[in-house]
Amino acid sequence: MVKASDVILILVAIIFPPAAAAFITGCSCDLLINICLTLLGYIPGHIHAFWLIYKKIQAEERYGRGGYKYIGNGTYQPYPQAGGPAQPMPAPYYGATN
Repeated sequence: MVKASDVILILVAIIFPPAAAAFITGCSCDLLINICLTLLGYIPGHIHAFWLIYKKIQAEERYGRGGYKYIGNGTYQPYPQAGGPAQPMPAPYYGATN
């Protein structure tokens, strides 16, 4: 299910793909890749940004909103669930990868 925030992210990706990549991945290697692809040709930057958005939507459907952490290279990892081993929830990184 596509949310309003995802629609806004898609609109940002249409206008300027590196901004959408930055919103999703933070300051990471994926942002650098997207900047290089956008400089090489506007269409490759779009394809990469849309791929990152697609992977984010998949993670939201699989783990729930906010139940995942971006690892890199379009992959996500779920946070530990309640009832499991006693581990505190990690602090949000707001798009950064640690």
